[in-house]
Amino acid sequence: MQRLYFLSPDLDTTVNIAHELSDLNLTKDEVHVMGRDWKHLEERGVNNATLRQTSDVVNAAMRGLKYGVPLGGVLGLLVYAILGEATGSVGVVALTVGMGVFGGLFGVWTSTMIGVSVHDVKVDKFEREINKGAFLMMVDVPNDREREIYSAIHRHHPEVVIDKVTPQEKRHHWGAGA
Repeated sequence: MQRLYFLSPDLDTTVNIAHELSDLNLTKDEVHVMGRDWKHLEERGVNNATLRQTSDVVNAAMRGLKYGVPLGGVLGLLVYAILGEATGSVGVVALTVGMGVFGGLFGVWTSTMIGVSVHDVKVDKFEREINKGAFLMMVDVPNDREREIYSAIHRHHPEVVIDKVTPQEKRHHWGAGA
């Protein structure tokens, strides 16, 4: 699955594209739109983007899990090394696994709290245009249909900017640097 981003200049163009995407057999769950004038989108049957699509919350949660579990496990080993027999009948394996689970949950929770406040990379890129009244459509398409959908929309709406997340932007989102 690939996410395409369409920057549409106005409400009418956005609604037309949403209908064309529907005609191309994409469901409402695969098309999300954000813009300042979101109430009019809703009135015209276009799916508004949620926090999940417009923020870094999902990637942040994954990073929290990725770093929380091993750090929790290391903390479990450290606690066992320091306290040793004072931990009672809890063995080193149980303490390490338990702290790993705790670390993962704590990592997901704290990272999600931060990720909610961080925009998706493309939302940041097009923020100025969105604030001026443009709409950003986030369209999840199967990899084998990406070219077909790109061509159909570009053919009917040459004024629309079509973009997708680059490998460099993906690495940055996964915490591997820019």
